[in-house]
Amino acid sequence: MRIIIDAMGGDNAPLAPVMGAFAAAKDFNVPITLVGRGEKILEVMRSQGISDLPEGVEIANADEVVDMHDDPATAVRKKKNSSMMLGLKMLSEDQADAFISAGSTGALLSGATLIVKRVKGIRRAAMGPAMPNKKGGKTVFLDCGANAECTPEFLLQFGLIGSLYAKKNFGLEDPKVGLLNIGTEDTKGTPLQKEAYALLTDACEKGLLNFVGNVEARDVPLGAVDVVVCDGFSGNVLLKSIEGTAMFMGSMLKHKVFKGFWAKIGYLFCHKGVKEIKKMLDYREIGGTQFLGIRKPVIKAHGSSDALAFRNAVKQAMDAAKNDFSAELEGDLKRLTVKENEDDQ
Repeated sequence: MRIIIDAMGGDNAPLAPVMGAFAAAKDFNVPITLVGRGEKILEVMRSQGISDLPEGVEIANADEVVDMHDDPATAVRKKKNSSMMLGLKMLSEDQADAFISAGSTGALLSGATLIVKRVKGIRRAAMGPAMPNKKGGKTVFLDCGANAECTPEFLLQFGLIGSLYAKKNFGLEDPKVGLLNIGTEDTKGTPLQKEAYALLTDACEKGLLNFVGNVEARDVPLGAVDVVVCDGFSGNVLLKSIEGTAMFMGSMLKHKVFKGFWAKIGYLFCHKGVKEIKKMLDYREIGGTQFLGIRKPVIKAHGSSDALAFRNAVKQAMDAAKNDFSAELEGDLKRLTVKENEDDQ
């Protein structure tokens, strides 16, 4: 197994991806290729007092860099020698098993779609982050920003993708799939939700997933379902609302804890649990978000990722490569098409 990292992507590049790659190579014993401006990578090494590349780490030189303000389509066409596009090309040519970048989300999605390609039959790739829930498990969101506007068919496919992802990565035998809506009744929502509800129900009856109906936003962090299906706009709003609420509660807790003497004494007895909760919600501990529906694992790391986040993104990429479900997803899509054709006859 080999993992490729875009050494020039992100707010803290190249320092963060380089040092994260070195830590991952040591901790996980995995070969890593850093793609980027070779001299810049060597400068980082010198600044950290490192004279030689760690065992298993190599550099692939790329002269160009995809800027955060670059138009995604233009970046794919005109910056073929950028660290991002060259890394994706290497992945598509089976020179590695997964690719990680903290660069432009739009450019990375466009590049993954056009260079690495989607799983046959998939209409749109989706961003599928997994957040911890009250029940102690994780809830997958599809989509959370890659596709602001969706069709009912897109949402159906997000349900299939999310269900397989939850099975492979979290060991769930029959993940509960819910459709994000403003109420649990099947008559709620816009035409998009109503039509998607019908498609998901039909797929459930055909045994392709375990669709349990609509789910309201407040029930998502409580673990009502394992997979939340939604358009990218709604999913992004939901995800960031949850993140913001967690940050607010953490800030308020800290403010109250250090307000008085006895509160500080009480904190001494519970600080371990508070730290564990904080770690569980820290994006750096997760690593990044996988573009689900792409033929090979492409991980989008947070733009402000530090070395720890890149290290953990490598572990996430390794798990994604190990638990690849592209063939199974393609098979499910074929089964769905066959059943639809049989029903039409």
